[in-house]
Amino acid sequence: MKYITLVCAAGMSTSMLMVKMQTSAKKQGIEAKIIAMSEAKFEEYEEPTDVLLLGPQIAYLEEDLKAQYEPKGIKVAVINMMDYGTMNGEKVLQDALALLD
Repeated sequence: MKYITLVCAAGMSTSMLMVKMQTSAKKQGIEAKIIAMSEAKFEEYEEPTDVLLLGPQIAYLEEDLKAQYEPKGIKVAVINMMDYGTMNGEKVLQDALALLD
């Protein structure tokens, strides 16, 4: 099981992308738990996370979050702005899984 968490400023736009990623994972037979929330809520989140994907609007937090979470084994990356804007769940899922290889 892969655990992918999407975060953005409020958690709204990533929720739409999350649904598309879940659909893509299901179609491909990939076992993944994909959730979305605000960046502030993630600080209190205690469930497992393998990959933390940031919405482009909070890309400025990438270095701080990498420093905080990568030592704990969590991969951190910013979602490609074009894929985010077009809600390309399949591509964002591929990018997230590539971080784990």
